[in-house]
Amino acid sequence: MSELILTTFDWVPEGPRGYVRDLRVRWALEEARLPYRVETTPFRNRTPEHFARQPFGQAPWLTDGDLSIFESGAILLHLGERSDALLPVDPQARSEAKTWLFSALNSVEAASLPWSILVFSGESHETAAWKAMDGFLKVHRLKHMELVLAGREWLAGSFSIADILMADVLRLVDRFDGLAEFPACRDHVARATARPAFVKAHADQMAHFAKAD
Repeated sequence: MSELILTTFDWVPEGPRGYVRDLRVRWALEEARLPYRVETTPFRNRTPEHFARQPFGQAPWLTDGDLSIFESGAILLHLGERSDALLPVDPQARSEAKTWLFSALNSVEAASLPWSILVFSGESHETAAWKAMDGFLKVHRLKHMELVLAGREWLAGSFSIADILMADVLRLVDRFDGLAEFPACRDHVARATARPAFVKAHADQMAHFAKAD
């Protein structure tokens, strides 16, 4: 089995620490107990090699032998194919986990990320932009996720990469009290982030960036 190398930034400002997306990959690797090592790429002066690995200059990417994979969802799917701890064996449940993985990215995060950007920018809650984005996220995304999560512990029966991704998307919303009206969503985040693999992954990321200060 080839060595797994996770590449992330050498440093980031304090604000995004604990939320940089290499956390999703660390979490999955810890859940699957797959050995890996961490390498870094400069945050401030991004190199041509960085853009060759990640065309948008983001992090992380994963190297698995001759394969180099970017985008956290694609990396999680790759790791899920390597470990039954991350994707169910049953074909129906496996398909459902993959569906929710993409739903977390394409439906929920596509709405929550612009919302979060407005929060970070200090957008007044009285502006038309805020009202439109806040209403769309809550009515067309979180309201529906609340119904789904109220009836199940994990999205595809057993814990999977779908829960890693959905919980990580939702916990950023929760950071700014965006889940106050959605207790099932908050409970899902709490269950997922109480897992030892998340606790270790989060601590490792925080230590990684603090070391560079």
